[in-house]
Amino acid sequence: MRNTTKTVTAVLAAGALALGVAACGSSDSSDDKNGALVVAASPVPHAEILNYVKDHLAKKAGLELEVKEFTDYNTPNLSTQDGSVGANYFQNQPFLDDFNKKKGTDIVPVVTVHLEPLGLYSHKVKKAGDLEKGATVAVPSDTVNEARALKLLDANGLIELKSGVGNEATPKDIVTNPKGLKFKELEAAQLPRSLDDVDAAVINGNYAIEADLKPAKDAILLESPKNNPYANFLAVKKGNEDDPRVKKLAKLLTSPQVKKFIEDQYQGSVLPSF
Repeated sequence: MRNTTKTVTAVLAAGALALGVAACGSSDSSDDKNGALVVAASPVPHAEILNYVKDHLAKKAGLELEVKEFTDYNTPNLSTQDGSVGANYFQNQPFLDDFNKKKGTDIVPVVTVHLEPLGLYSHKVKKAGDLEKGATVAVPSDTVNEARALKLLDANGLIELKSGVGNEATPKDIVTNPKGLKFKELEAAQLPRSLDDVDAAVINGNYAIEADLKPAKDAILLESPKNNPYANFLAVKKGNEDDPRVKKLAKLLTSPQVKKFIEDQYQGSVLPSF
């Protein structure tokens, strides 16, 4: 996710990290396999799903679970890498691959849980085809999600990307742009607030839900779940995959109860991937 993070977001992220370190520095060290498993998560839907597990399933399974919410896409992996938290739940494989490569971290997936379809939203048009020539479309500024956003527009005929372009696609890779769309790169968390200032915005599912948007209903374009590589998973620092607490959580996150919770709670805006 290219890190054009704004100052305000950086401050929030730093504050969140400081809080996480302070809280974990006492009895919740990720090295203490007998203590609580502290998991970093985006508020929606990740923390909501984890809190469902904590409130309804964890005690019976003998798991003490603590959920720490973060609003950015950098701090959870950095906190997992340095041991401030024992695991995280917020990301997909292309994002993790890019993050590990750029930051020198060695975070690995444990179990895949759900998909949040990326969507195009607008306060100004009801159909993507109604976007006027020269319209401005906001997209995530991080590498993987920007490419993902452009692929969504490509798949729906608004633009055409260069053949074979991968998860580092940028507007420079557009070879056909019949509407002459202009692109505004913003940090992913800022995108819902941009809808009054741009003609449309491609928004990650978790941030859309946080902003009271219903992807299955409100998006004018929505990713297909079929063969989608962007499902979200529980992740840990390499070497911690066999932590008994992590194994318990992985089993609970892919249980029939969690599947039903996701289906009932999000009504198609979040889809179980197991």
